[in-house]
Amino acid sequence: MQRIQLTFRFIRFFFQATTQYGVHSPFVFEFAQKVLDDDRQFYAFSSLEILRDQLLADGQKIQVTDLGAGSQMKLGNSRSIKAIANSSLTTPLYCKMLFRIMQLYRPKSVLELGTSLGLSTLYLAQGAASAKIISLEGCPNIAKVAQKNFQTFKATNIDLRTGHFDQTLQKALADLSPLDFAFLDGNHRKAPSIDYFEQCLEHIHEQSILVFDDIHWSTEMEDAWEEIKAHPQVSLTIDLFFMGLVFFRSDFKVKQHFKLVPRTWKPWILGFFGK
Repeated sequence: MQRIQLTFRFIRFFFQATTQYGVHSPFVFEFAQKVLDDDRQFYAFSSLEILRDQLLADGQKIQVTDLGAGSQMKLGNSRSIKAIANSSLTTPLYCKMLFRIMQLYRPKSVLELGTSLGLSTLYLAQGAASAKIISLEGCPNIAKVAQKNFQTFKATNIDLRTGHFDQTLQKALADLSPLDFAFLDGNHRKAPSIDYFEQCLEHIHEQSILVFDDIHWSTEMEDAWEEIKAHPQVSLTIDLFFMGLVFFRSDFKVKQHFKLVPRTWKPWILGFFGK
């Protein structure tokens, strides 16, 4: 039922969205051109996708502490790495978007809320090699797998911290302040999402970017997204269906909201069905 509802939301979104050719904002046009429609295969992609394949084939089982509501799969406390990878890894399409966002905006301080197995973290780190990245993961055993992946890739700019977000988020934000970029993928309920957003607001500046994952995952997450869009500090949002970007730039005098799909939309459609 969840998948059917998500498909209907996707269809509704698709018919409301536009490509770069329907955008009149120069800022958003550049985003569409350099993030959505850039199909270059950067140096990091092949090795990171090999890691994805390895994780999707790894039958090792670990004990999992699930603190969020993000998984659509009913899994027990003992899960295989491949099952975790199948249900929680950000798709190649969106990982590559994160990399290109890093390349375009060059943030120096980056927060990730929800490390999982560390693949999206590595895309962030490869895209912004000079950035300080703090990634928070609730489950210690999943964090151990992620840390091993970071060591394999010699990703020395990632600071992985383990524990409940209620105990780790404030310290991470203080250590990163001012916050340039955050990828929030740690909880898929409305109240925590709004809480994390409001905590981030205390550390942002007008060039900051917040990215929320799975904004259409449920009615509850769609409600959270609408509340975030309506916040008075938010000047621009870009809805990519599975991800929503939030901007705070003062040069946007009128609040604007965009729903975008790539100019060549077929791979994007296939990316959805691979989610």
